[in-house]
Amino acid sequence: MDAFSAAKPDAAVIEFDAQVEMLADRPIVRLPAAASAELPSRGQVAVVGTIDGARFSTVVEPDGRRGHWVPLDERTTGAADAEPGATISFAIAPATEWPEPDVPDDLGDALASAPDAAEVWSSTTPMARWEWVRWIGATRNPATRAKRVEVGISKLQSGKRRPCCFDLASCTDPELARSGKLPDIDHAPAG
Repeated sequence: MDAFSAAKPDAAVIEFDAQVEMLADRPIVRLPAAASAELPSRGQVAVVGTIDGARFSTVVEPDGRRGHWVPLDERTTGAADAEPGATISFAIAPATEWPEPDVPDDLGDALASAPDAAEVWSSTTPMARWEWVRWIGATRNPATRAKRVEVGISKLQSGKRRPCCFDLASCTDPELARSGKLPDIDHAPAG
């Protein structure tokens, strides 16, 4: 099966080379501006493709600067072991379907304790579930995070299928970003 069989039918394959960077002890790759501009959204985008010829499927993240970055993790098998400074060849295209997000334990436990919220959760799209996970995880403050889980369950129980307003084009990874922007490599926040 072709790496792009799960790509949107009208999607062009975007090819680029990029260097591995380390931010807060996590390997990432920033998409070059031209590659990022070819994506259909400044927010998260589900993609399929290849990294140095190996097939993968993931969600590229917004950097808060009108660009995107790729976390090198279990979804990008093989690339996670790349050394900082190594150049990796990518070929990506927007996917027809979003992969399921990794549900954090606190949200998973809350959903397990609220069957009516879990029912709405499971009836939403994977893209919406990614948004819920992003919104809940977009804080370093444990009290704020706990409140977001509580509010999220309440919203799901009332039938809301998406979290409240937040900038979908901002970087919401609190380990990597400050003020919604992925920092330059020289200004990476400590993990």
